[in-house]
Amino acid sequence: MSQNIIKLRALEPEDIGFLFNLENDANLWHLSHTQQPFSMDLLKRYIQEADRDIHEAKQFRFAIEICADKQLIGFIDLFDFDHKNRRAGVGIIIKDKAQRHKGYGNEAIKEILKYAFNILHLHQLYANISADNLASIKLFKKNNFVLTGEKKDWNFDGKHYQDELLFQHIRKDA
Repeated sequence: MSQNIIKLRALEPEDIGFLFNLENDANLWHLSHTQQPFSMDLLKRYIQEADRDIHEAKQFRFAIEICADKQLIGFIDLFDFDHKNRRAGVGIIIKDKAQRHKGYGNEAIKEILKYAFNILHLHQLYANISADNLASIKLFKKNNFVLTGEKKDWNFDGKHYQDELLFQHIRKDA
């Protein structure tokens, strides 16, 4: 992409404060099905081991960094990596609401698609999105993810059940 407003990079030790605040923000736990806080020590070990090959770890987290000022704004993850079937799940978070709706997430999705299809030679990526997360639904649809399934009453938020939608992006030329 010629704009290059963001870049995806591996996690660095100096990302620990951002990661700690993000992972321990109880308002975001519903996105990752987290139910308890993470210790600083555990997250430091996670960063130390984050350079493991995706074929071994079955996941990889990329930092999303604004090119202009090298500001870390979020993460995009590949998870459930399945080499045999050439697929993986994808999840994205832009931490601060003030950084959302500026094109950063859109460019991150475009970059992860290029990486998944051109480097990892995957056939498809999928995303599980809460039916009420309209911004994420719009983002993934904009990047040619297609709604292929609906899981009724899938996630419980403590008061209500929420439906979860399955979106897939299948590479047509592979």
